[in-house]
Amino acid sequence: MSDSEPWSRRSRIVGRIQDVRWVCEYFEGGSGRGLHVVGEAGVGKTALLDAVAEAVRASGTRVLRADGVEFEADVPHAALHQILLPVVDDIERLPSSYRQALLVALGIGPGPAPDQLILVNATLALLRRVAAEAPLLLVVDDLPRLDRASAVVLGFVARRLSGGRVGFLGASRSGAETVFDHSGLYGFELGPLDDDSARLLLAARYPVLAAGVRSRVAAEARGNPLALLELPAGLSERQQTALEELPAVLPLGERLRALLVPRVTALAEGPRRLLLLAALEGTGDLRVLHHAAGPGAAVLAHLAAMEEERLVGTDSAARRLTFGHPLVRSAIVEASTIAERRAAHLALAEALGDHPERRARHLAEAACEPAEPVAQLLEQAGHLVLGRGDAIGAVAALTRAADLSPAAGDRARRLAEAAYLRAETIGDITGAADLLRQVRSADPGSGAALYAAAATAYVLLHTEAGPGAAHQMLVGAIEAAGPVYDAADPALLDALHTLQLVCWWSGREEPWAPFTDTVGRLKPAAPPVLAMAARTLPDPARTGTAALPGLDAVREVLRRTADPAVLVRGATAMVYVDRVGELRDRLRELVRQGRDGGGPARRHLAVLMHLCMEDFLTGEWEEARQLAHEGQVLCDAGHPFLAWCFQYNQALLHGARGETEAGEALAERMVRWGTRRGVGAAVAFAHQARTLVALGAGDYESAYRHATALTPAGTLAPYAAHALWGAYDLIEAAVRTGREAEAAAHLRTLRELDIARLSDRYAMLVEGGAGLCAPDDEAVVHFERALSAPDADRWVFEAARIRLALGERLRRTGAKGRARAPLTAAADVFSRLGAAPWAERARTELRAAGRATRPEAAQRLLTPQELEIAHLAASGLSNKQIGERLYISHRTVGAHLYKVYPKLGITTRAALRDALNALDAPDGGV
Repeated sequence: MSDSEPWSRRSRIVGRIQDVRWVCEYFEGGSGRGLHVVGEAGVGKTALLDAVAEAVRASGTRVLRADGVEFEADVPHAALHQILLPVVDDIERLPSSYRQALLVALGIGPGPAPDQLILVNATLALLRRVAAEAPLLLVVDDLPRLDRASAVVLGFVARRLSGGRVGFLGASRSGAETVFDHSGLYGFELGPLDDDSARLLLAARYPVLAAGVRSRVAAEARGNPLALLELPAGLSERQQTALEELPAVLPLGERLRALLVPRVTALAEGPRRLLLLAALEGTGDLRVLHHAAGPGAAVLAHLAAMEEERLVGTDSAARRLTFGHPLVRSAIVEASTIAERRAAHLALAEALGDHPERRARHLAEAACEPAEPVAQLLEQAGHLVLGRGDAIGAVAALTRAADLSPAAGDRARRLAEAAYLRAETIGDITGAADLLRQVRSADPGSGAALYAAAATAYVLLHTEAGPGAAHQMLVGAIEAAGPVYDAADPALLDALHTLQLVCWWSGREEPWAPFTDTVGRLKPAAPPVLAMAARTLPDPARTGTAALPGLDAVREVLRRTADPAVLVRGATAMVYVDRVGELRDRLRELVRQGRDGGGPARRHLAVLMHLCMEDFLTGEWEEARQLAHEGQVLCDAGHPFLAWCFQYNQALLHGARGETEAGEALAERMVRWGTRRGVGAAVAFAHQARTLVALGAGDYESAYRHATALTPAGTLAPYAAHALWGAYDLIEAAVRTGREAEAAAHLRTLRELDIARLSDRYAMLVEGGAGLCAPDDEAVVHFERALSAPDADRWVFEAARIRLALGERLRRTGAKGRARAPLTAAADVFSRLGAAPWAERARTELRAAGRATRPEAAQRLLTPQELEIAHLAASGLSNKQIGERLYISHRTVGAHLYKVYPKLGITTRAALRDALNALDAPDGGV
């Protein structure tokens, strides 16, 4: 059976294709066989039976169906009536004794109760007669709920089907007692959905769920489809979109409550109390549960009672309790009273004296009125989890601590910090604004100014007010906190980090003065990451080199931290000194966490921005494209202020690949938005992107105009950090438009400011710019010096551009033989990247150097992604390794290679290297 069968197109079953296929193949050909499906409540047994019934009907098998119904359990032969009623007309063809037995059993004819053996034989005879026309499958759901008489008859029938054309498919809940004798049937245990299928089901049914909420629901449901479908229905609209709003134990919907609560309320008091302790404790630690249960509690006996009811299991080696059904926790919590829950939380708090975070949480849950000692403990716990990167947990802890604060000032202070985290890290601007209203209501004159100002700044950035109003708010709060500034004050440091971004987004010189002044007045000295940012972000061309001695201290901070916020701030501080690559692996891990719902959206966007830019510089263009798209989708879903960052990366890729119209349109969009909102950084980035777009199109006059809009030739505009990234472009545009003096002036400025010291990349670009400006007899030396810079080939696209310039100069001076090597290397890189206009320039130069090149059709034989995958496969990487590098599944890698082989005329992976070499050869075999 294939995925194109009718059942797979029509059925809404998710994650069960292999299970349905296996069951269908088990009954294939109509041979008489019996199968008993078992699984926990809600695991999808009914859905599986429905899908199998649909599938076999489509293949010509007739299906007779019955379902165990609780209120029919006392009606004799009720299930048999369901099964046989559709074929009742065929009873008339049976011998009279069989006919009489069936008609009486089904309540159609009069007479005494039939002999059981005669009834079984009559049922078998009827089913075989019906199956003579087409294979027949009996499908019976919920076997434990069958009436006793039907269960006995169907049990006999199911064990006597061998060799015929009748099959039997039944389903039972795991561990359920039943009269139905399934001893002769093959057992099939239906397990939970895998993680991917669970998330797919949630996304399809509840598309509005936030990623973190979806992950939490999936974790609680443990692959149980009913739980996956019902748990979100019990959440409020706010809870569905804000992970921090979820309670410790998710509430049950009506169906789940009816299914599970009776099972836990049937327990005796002792086991029920222990079950409640386990549900609220959350980890199943038997040591903690023993302590919380108190002296004299018969814990082992209680565990045995719960295990007998299949509510829990125990792992003796790990000394842990596990729940038999994923929603038993929710069921026991819902079945308990407030007083029972409060007593359980207090007992757990006492048992967790050595675990301050967990103890604080239980004390908070038990609190019925404001209590400052508990609020302090909960605030401390919030800071601890924040240090591990759990901003959502920190917001929940701070908000609850505010609720428990007797003093208005403490309440306002804690709410303000929660508002800041909600805005800065989580990106929930609406939630932050709501908390800020609570701050003002709690204590309008409180000392919460710094965090309130920082949170308000983010709220303002998402309005038409823009960076100007946000800057004014922050500066006012910081000045009010002076004149002495404590470098250990987290509120001040967070406000300064926010001010730093606001200044950078403004793209102007004036806003920076209050920031740099305050950082300089911190006592003791500013922390390493903030100190570096103060030199590398405002005006890196003039102060960046002074920050380099502090790199080791920053690296040490980043090595030791588990806080993603610190990691992102470190990456921001190192953007313009080209050290983000040192953090690439850890940033990629944050991306994976964000995709899985384990990281806040705002942080996820910040990480994507850094990786996009790094990927463009290092030639990982397909990943850059994917990440830019991912970021754009997130921005469109509620973070519009940062959309320009991803438009910039998309514009760069369009420009480098010769997609001039698309690149120009995105850059123009950035300019208009940035101008209207006062976000000068967006305008600056757009100018640099437009320069590259124009260079790719060969429009050097436009390229020069855009490059000098970013910074005039002969200078690096103060406080225009991004002018560093456009320096080589400006020199090239000037040289190609005959503005040799302007090009030379710009190079002179780069040398006077000692830009080459900032990074190996800048050293390569400065020497490359010198080669562009130099006369023929000196140029080659500069180009070769540029390409010999440490790690020059790490900056893939820019190094290829310098090789192209070297080859052009060698060819122009008559050294055609020497020109071919750098030109061939450049053409290879451009082709691999998909940088079509640059590749064509390199091929044109190669032809002029006397070497034939393959036609354009051969150049486009493989798509850029196919070419990248082919090269990685040829290098010896497995499909899984390639998938991890490119953030695609190994199946997608295999599908691409499946297309690549025939295009290259090969059939094996081993032939890839030679085929790619032939494709890259100048005369290419074409």
